[in-house]
Amino acid sequence: MIRNIVIALLVVVVAGTAFWGYQEHKEKNAVLINAENTYQRAFHDLSYQVDLLHDKVGSTLAMNSRYSLSPALTDVWRITSEAQSDVGQLPLTLLPFNKTEEFLSKIADFSYKTAVRDLEKEPLNDKEYATLQSLYTQAGDIQGELRKVQYLVLKNNLRWMDVEMALASGKENSDNTIIDGLKTVEKKVSGYGETNEMNPTFTSAQQRDENFKNLQGETITKEEAIATAKNYAHSKSKNLKVNVEENGKGSDYGFYSVSILDKDSDTELNMDLTKKGGYPIWYINNRDVNKTNIDLTQANTKAEAFLKEHDFSSLELFESAQYDNIALLNYVTAENGVKIYPDSVKVKIALDDGSVIGFSADEYLKSHKTRELGNPNISEKEAKDKINSNVKIMEEGKALITNDIGEEVLCYEFLGTIENDTYRIFINADTGQEEKVEKLKNSEPVYENLI
Repeated sequence: MIRNIVIALLVVVVAGTAFWGYQEHKEKNAVLINAENTYQRAFHDLSYQVDLLHDKVGSTLAMNSRYSLSPALTDVWRITSEAQSDVGQLPLTLLPFNKTEEFLSKIADFSYKTAVRDLEKEPLNDKEYATLQSLYTQAGDIQGELRKVQYLVLKNNLRWMDVEMALASGKENSDNTIIDGLKTVEKKVSGYGETNEMNPTFTSAQQRDENFKNLQGETITKEEAIATAKNYAHSKSKNLKVNVEENGKGSDYGFYSVSILDKDSDTELNMDLTKKGGYPIWYINNRDVNKTNIDLTQANTKAEAFLKEHDFSSLELFESAQYDNIALLNYVTAENGVKIYPDSVKVKIALDDGSVIGFSADEYLKSHKTRELGNPNISEKEAKDKINSNVKIMEEGKALITNDIGEEVLCYEFLGTIENDTYRIFINADTGQEEKVEKLKNSEPVYENLI
């Protein structure tokens, strides 16, 4: 009797284990099938988008009217963005495909910057048409290579999951049709050279000025970087664990990454400093802030004292917000009554004791320089007349901003409202063109009070 019961229990256990294994296998297959479908869709979409891109760029070569050219170039930008999105969905994390992504980025930059400018006043020049012709030829080459891969994928019923597993296992050098085909695409793109050398107005993503070239001062040592970080930490503890790493080797600029662990309070400071001059790029103090003892006005006073202590002068608060027990304050350079928005510095203040727990001067260090602002060609009244009549103007002034094509432009700045919404509007002080309109964030409701 007992023997029969034991056998029955064993049968139940074996059957249960088998059923569980079957379910696990079924769910795993469902996940793999879903991933495979996603990869297949992304690849075939990419091939389709490159086909469209080649045709659309080709059609722009025959256009001469701004009414045709601007929408066409906008379409090129849209198609390129979708192609970039498709590339991002493929399992290419371990396969170098950056040259192809850079090429798509170049087309996106060129088409967008050309589409948004006034082509009636500033039509495409010979160099820009040469750039379009070159991009058209290159898009055709990529189209051809992708079609070869697509043909082989469909003919041989190839799976992208095999690509992912090959890349993850480091066996991508073995015979794999998809990997070999994509490497061919990448190799072909690598041989194009810099298309934008033909066009001085075209600045690709990798050539934007991100190198802190305006910094002054001597190169600092690791020891000096540590000393600066300790100065920011304001820690009196002698029980500190310090680690510093040197980064940016081979680039036009370099920086030190410093981390300081205060073992007494179990808090950690992380900070990046430029090698040249020892300027702080950013830092953050990872500690909990559990209560609020000061308001935003007092936080601003603390932040201004901090900026002054660390030689950031001529800054003016233009935006402040409170998130839980932390204040986030944004400052810009103010020069002769003009706000210089590219020169911005962000400060995070803990509202329990007013200490600085976060700081970012990245944008300030990249853009701060001596500028000739010049004089406006239109009056403030003329600029105000350009604003939508539904906007009630509350404040006005002058500002320097970076527009959508990366140029610094002097503007009249207006702060206005429509019903309960507030807007910041920038009117070009030379042309009267509406450069930018920003809707400011409204106060967040306390949702627990709404339930």
